[in-house]
Amino acid sequence: MAVTVKFFASVREAVGASSETLVLPTSVTTVGELRAHLAARGDAWGQALGSPALRMACDQIMCGADSPVADGAEVAFFPPVTGG
Repeated sequence: MAVTVKFFASVREAVGASSETLVLPTSVTTVGELRAHLAARGDAWGQALGSPALRMACDQIMCGADSPVADGAEVAFFPPVTGG
């Protein structure tokens, strides 16, 4: 399953990327599992994605960690407050 992951504001700055497309292992089926998968990459990733206040969206709809991720989905991670 391939998904596009987008990072916004301080999350983008911390991980050094605004987006990426990746093929997920079969064990990753929810937004929360995707978050944990990315956080396991190391320090900057873990810190950026580890905040309990982190906001998540799947296909441009706000969601929780238990939301399923389908093939071709767009998942976004961003801090609770972003400015323009």
